[in-house]
Amino acid sequence: MGVTNLREYISHNPPAVTFFLCLMTLAISFIGLSFYSYSHILPNPDTSKDWNHILSSLSQFQLCTMDNTNSSELVSPVPSRLVEQEKDRETLVSSPETSTVTHLHLKVPLAVTASSGSFNYLSLQTTMEAKQLNLGDKEIVNITIEFQHGNSTYSCLTIRAPQHLLPMRLLPPKCPTVERNTSPILVEARNQLPSTSETCYSLHSTYEPTLTVMLTKEEQSVAVQHLLEVSVCLLGVCFLLCLSAGLTRSFSRNYHWNGLELQNDQLIDN
Repeated sequence: MGVTNLREYISHNPPAVTFFLCLMTLAISFIGLSFYSYSHILPNPDTSKDWNHILSSLSQFQLCTMDNTNSSELVSPVPSRLVEQEKDRETLVSSPETSTVTHLHLKVPLAVTASSGSFNYLSLQTTMEAKQLNLGDKEIVNITIEFQHGNSTYSCLTIRAPQHLLPMRLLPPKCPTVERNTSPILVEARNQLPSTSETCYSLHSTYEPTLTVMLTKEEQSVAVQHLLEVSVCLLGVCFLLCLSAGLTRSFSRNYHWNGLELQNDQLIDN
């Protein structure tokens, strides 16, 4: 009897049936997501920036020298933009209201290719704004990248920036310090295609799973628990909808038959 009532309800109420199927699909999806979250290690969604994020943003730029320099000599005339940013950096460091400026020397998965020529050792220095690396606003970030010929995967990144901008929870390993007599080449970070007269360097970052902040076991357990709780609530709503549909159809049928019996009794009496 209940199955018949449900069939009649389904055939006469397509919107309600569609709503029921959506709730059921959502509940099943949450159950599947909870099992996946329980059996896999997932990145922490509350961590908006990590070192993979920084290196990926940095690799979007071309590091170009001035027109009157090449890759084997130090840039003499510093670009006006770099001069202005250096003045801003001095103001930033001297301001007591800003956070502590930190200095890191790290070994990172970053490779370089030059637009012309080859090199045995290369050191590039540039100044960027934090918003270019998707870290902040107009805070100044000083970057020096050292590349060694024969090591096409890793390089040494020296970064100097306000500490609150950098992800300090999970750091790459420290890069060994090597004293060299060569001075770094001053370059400017650009996101436009370089002209043919400029020497530019392209950066290529490699995703490193160990630099991504993952959820802890406790955080994963809480997430799984919440997903299962929501799934149970949705399944409960689906059950109530089925029960309501069956009872409503049953009451409607009984009322209809009672009306027919009353009409038949009146006809017999007449």
